[in-house]
Amino acid sequence: MVEVFKGTTTVGVLCEGGIILASESRATMGNFIASSAAKKIYQVDDLVGLTTAGIVGDAQSLVRMIQVEARLYKMQRGEPLTIKAVTTLLSNVLAARRYFPFLVQLILGGVDRYGPKMYSLDALGGQIEERKIVSTGSGSPVAYGVLEAMYKPNLSVQEGTILAAKAIHNAMKRDSASGDKIELVRITKERYEEIGEEEFQDIMKLL
Repeated sequence: MVEVFKGTTTVGVLCEGGIILASESRATMGNFIASSAAKKIYQVDDLVGLTTAGIVGDAQSLVRMIQVEARLYKMQRGEPLTIKAVTTLLSNVLAARRYFPFLVQLILGGVDRYGPKMYSLDALGGQIEERKIVSTGSGSPVAYGVLEAMYKPNLSVQEGTILAAKAIHNAMKRDSASGDKIELVRITKERYEEIGEEEFQDIMKLL
């Protein structure tokens, strides 16, 4: 059987006024660390992000597809797809391939006219609206331990950023398929923002 790139921990945190998405950057082929710089969070629309866990090729194919659909809709209608609409579109694509599925777990989150929204999707198109926290991938059991212990209602965007980083940081300690660099994305009604190195280092001091 041909080995493929896989292995991940991703996290989503719903905050007061925004969404935080986080992942690490390791891709594995069996016991071999194939890459330490794998991208796992993608911007699919102006204020919409998607985290990917599972087979890297499958995830990248889905990302390209949904990015194109989001751009086409905006060109035709003059407004962006809602988070729910993007999720439904992805769900339909996954469900249509149930006999030859995309081997992925996805978190889709962002901000639209209804406010911050976040959904998780499985390989067969099942979708769940996540109202607090969510994690996918091989390191998710460790990440969930941190998220469940530290999440509180009405979390600020800054507090959510620190929580997501802490969850990934701890998952990397215990899951061999997760490691290397932490990637953090902050989405508010103003912008989609990838956390830079300087702010990241400040966050790490708080963990």
